[in-house]
Amino acid sequence: MSLVDGSLGRRNLLLASDRGDRSRELEQILSMVGHVDVVSTSDMPEKPAKSLSGIVVDIDLRSTESVQRVRNKLVSKAYQSMPRLFVLADTLHHGSTQAWALGATDTIQRPFDPQAVLRRLTASFAETSEKSETSSAAREALMRGVAAAHAALVRVFEKLRAGVPLSPDDVMQEETRILKALKRSSIREWILAVRKHHNRSYRHCLLVTGFAVAFGQQLGMREEDQRRLARAGLIHDVGKAFIPVAILNKASALSATEEETMREHTRRGFDALSAQASFPREMLDVVLHHHELLDGTGYPDRLRNGEISDIVRIITIVDIFSTFVERANHEPEFTREKAFSTLEHMSGKVDQQLVQAFRPVALGS
Repeated sequence: MSLVDGSLGRRNLLLASDRGDRSRELEQILSMVGHVDVVSTSDMPEKPAKSLSGIVVDIDLRSTESVQRVRNKLVSKAYQSMPRLFVLADTLHHGSTQAWALGATDTIQRPFDPQAVLRRLTASFAETSEKSETSSAAREALMRGVAAAHAALVRVFEKLRAGVPLSPDDVMQEETRILKALKRSSIREWILAVRKHHNRSYRHCLLVTGFAVAFGQQLGMREEDQRRLARAGLIHDVGKAFIPVAILNKASALSATEEETMREHTRRGFDALSAQASFPREMLDVVLHHHELLDGTGYPDRLRNGEISDIVRIITIVDIFSTFVERANHEPEFTREKAFSTLEHMSGKVDQQLVQAFRPVALGS
């Protein structure tokens, strides 16, 4: 069955390209779902036609000139109301951060896989048809928050991998935008935005951060405590910076040896941040112990009950829940309701009082 079978209809798309070949290959793929107008970024209309369904941007995201031209055009409210997909080079983390900062609603990966591109288009137009109630201002706050969180993750992971000194400010400088995003939009909108990220480790950390902050807001925590949860969510999996990518991105189940290697991320993250001598003990505790369980069956220190701090208990719950939510990308029947039910059946392993307090966030809109 074709991905185009009625799922997208026929669309009018704008392809803004600064490439020498005018993105010919991408144009051919996009033409499978509708009419495509190809323009340079300097020729993008200030006010796009009402018949335009969406825009795809294929530029060098390292070019300040190209980025500025696109930014100047996309500020238009007409563009803000439609899908805005950006093309990324396959390993360009900076480009990913730049795309989300420019207001991307999704990304397309180069080299192109036609079926993957069509799936991204299907997802983007499906969300448009849902007519989200989120206002344009709230949508802007949401995208800024996701971009800020992603930028923090890129900084942290790349510095650790390169052996460059890291400080709490590398994480803390993005907190305000993250808190504002979750306050003005919804956890559902956060999930929709985050699930489009192609890097699995970043996507997971973004989900954990969103759920953690939303949980803090649901509990009526003061802003400083919400910030602590944002930091914890962003930094909890930093040890994965030292785990081989082949293991991190493996689609099938890990072997016993690979699982053992994966489990090293808690200790390796803790050791790396401890060496910086500037991270508070609380954050180190989250990095080291977010896989501990109340019955002592977790790792790496097999802590039990009162040995596990409150903030670690919260991050453990949202970490597990986020992992279940991610499965929905591949198993549509694995809903948030099923994910929450799984948490409820982990009595003795996770704090059930916190689980029940988490219910409105886990199942809310």
